[in-house]
Amino acid sequence: MSGLSHFDASGHAHMVDVSEKPVTSRIAIARSAIKMAPETYAMITDGRASKGDVLGVARLAGIMAAKKTSDLIPLCHPLPLTKVTIDLTPDPDLPGIIIEATVKTGGQTGVEMEALTAASIAALTVYDMVKAVDKAMEITSTKLILKEGGKSGRYEAAK
Repeated sequence: MSGLSHFDASGHAHMVDVSEKPVTSRIAIARSAIKMAPETYAMITDGRASKGDVLGVARLAGIMAAKKTSDLIPLCHPLPLTKVTIDLTPDPDLPGIIIEATVKTGGQTGVEMEALTAASIAALTVYDMVKAVDKAMEITSTKLILKEGGKSGRYEAAK
C-alpha cells in the first residue's frame, strides 16, 4: 500500500517487524506551542495559577507521555527510552509557551512518536491547568523538528 510500513500487502494494519534491524542510537525532537491571553500568560509566568506549578506539572506529564506512547498509539513499539527532556519556554510575543520534547533511545526503531506525544501532552497539560481562566487557548505548531538514527538517517525540519 504505497510503501507505508504499517500496512501489509493486503492493506491490513500491522506492527512493523523490526527484529532484523540493527540497534542504533536514535533521537527525536518535537515542538508544540500553546497560545493564550496575556493575562493567562502572566499568571503562569508569575506562578499565580491556583493549581500550582503549571510548567513543572506539564514537564512531568510530557515525560510520562513519552514513556506511555506505545500504550496510546496502537502500532508503536514499546521502547527503552534512555532520555526524555521537556523544555517549556515562555514566549511573551505569542503570548504563550513553546514546548520542546527531546527523546533518546538505543533501539531498532525511532522515537519520533514519543517526542510528538510528549510535546502534545505537555501542551494539553498546560491547557488543563489553566482552562478555568482561559478556554480560548490554542495548541498550535506541533511538529517533528529533528530525527536522527536508523536507516533513513537525519531529518531536520525547514526553519
